[in-house]
Amino acid sequence: MALVLQPISEIPLIQPGDDLAAIIKQAIHFNKISVKDGDIFVITQKIVSKAENRYKSLHQISPSERALKIAASSGKDPRLVELILSESNEIIRVEHGVIIVEHRLGFICANAGIDHSNLLHEKDEPDLVLLLPLNPSASATQIRTSLERTFHRQLGILIIDSHGRAWRNGVVGAAIGCSGVPTLSDQRGWIDLFGNELKITKVAIADELAAAASLMMGQSAEGFPVIHVTGFPYPLKDMPFEDLLRSKERDLFR
Repeated sequence: MALVLQPISEIPLIQPGDDLAAIIKQAIHFNKISVKDGDIFVITQKIVSKAENRYKSLHQISPSERALKIAASSGKDPRLVELILSESNEIIRVEHGVIIVEHRLGFICANAGIDHSNLLHEKDEPDLVLLLPLNPSASATQIRTSLERTFHRQLGILIIDSHGRAWRNGVVGAAIGCSGVPTLSDQRGWIDLFGNELKITKVAIADELAAAASLMMGQSAEGFPVIHVTGFPYPLKDMPFEDLLRSKERDLFR
């Protein structure tokens, strides 16, 4: 079966308190999508954060001494730095224009994933920013449960964000939370085309799917925050998102 990814149109601008599952269901019906067992819905974190009201206004933030010091070396707004600190377990590196952190959710990213793009800035809120969801996997489970109840199918939900990568230029889609979607395919012990046994191969299949979906979502004004996936070549099952994260002790690049 071929892997098919389809952008879902007619997703409106999301407001705090919106029922994402209900909005996605309505869009599924509008797009006349036939939902099958094993289908996955890939959702950008931005609409999850908006629905969960993860907005912050910088004018309400008072920077600490540590934030002021980091702001001086990074060139960033001290109030934004304070938010980055509040969302991070550890500061990994600071350079002009960027702060690399271990996010409180465990992954390494720039600026704690805090964003100000694709936000409708009101005149009295010019310094509005958006934080990542508090618990993306829990959010994914809520949406999955609601969709499965409606469509009577086994489904998966993947919540993704755009991340930079060590040693590479540009951002790609990466999973930050999931429900019902396998994260890793451990292929150690499999045999290759020439009869050789794979010794170390683990494939980050959730991230591979996230990157494919992100290609269709786009990064600016495309307006496709949800992607329907059918034909995913792995059986759906619950796996902890944390399986994708390399421990600090095994991180050779930190």
